Amino acid sequence: MIEISLRSARVNAGLTLKDAAGILNIHHETLSKYETDSSKISMSLLNRLSDLYQVPTDYIFLGNRYDLIRTIREKSPYSVQLA
Repeated sequence: MIEISLRSARVNAGLTLKDAAGILNIHHETLSKYETDSSKISMSLLNRLSDLYQVPTDYIFLGNRYDLIRTIREKSPYSVQLA
């Protein structure tokens, strides 16, 4: 299973950063920080985001977005392996 980032979940839900932050009553910069690195997000906020974006928490990648990109590239059947 490939997980999706918080940013992808938000965009798929049709919400802007400021809209989602406003609904959750948090600052948009806080949400932006968690979209870049969600490794230290609280479970309560993660659950609220999961409900808002209508994505199960198990499908949301927790960590640094660059780690997610690397993970996706490693799992891709189209990735190029260098000798």
